[in-house]
Amino acid sequence: MKIAIAANGNNLDAQISEMGGRAPYYLILEDNQLKESITNPFARGGGGAGWSVAHMLAGKGVELVILGKIGPNMASALTEKDIKIKIATGAIKDILNSR
Repeated sequence: MKIAIAANGNNLDAQISEMGGRAPYYLILEDNQLKESITNPFARGGGGAGWSVAHMLAGKGVELVILGKIGPNMASALTEKDIKIKIATGAIKDILNSR
């Protein structure tokens, strides 16, 4: 399963971001292995960050997004793309070890 995690840093030692579409990074994992670290191009700027991130992640084949908080636009866009949403907080490694 391909997973995207909203992160405050660019590696698995980071904390899960509570900023949803404005998270500084998104980490892409497959089989709990880090495959890609993305500096979120939508973290700053005008509106529509959540929608834009949802479409970016869908384009990468993500099936589940883990994040601390999510806005209604991002939630709606992920749901439209059949991407599951999990709300979690804390260290990314802890979340992966508990799966």
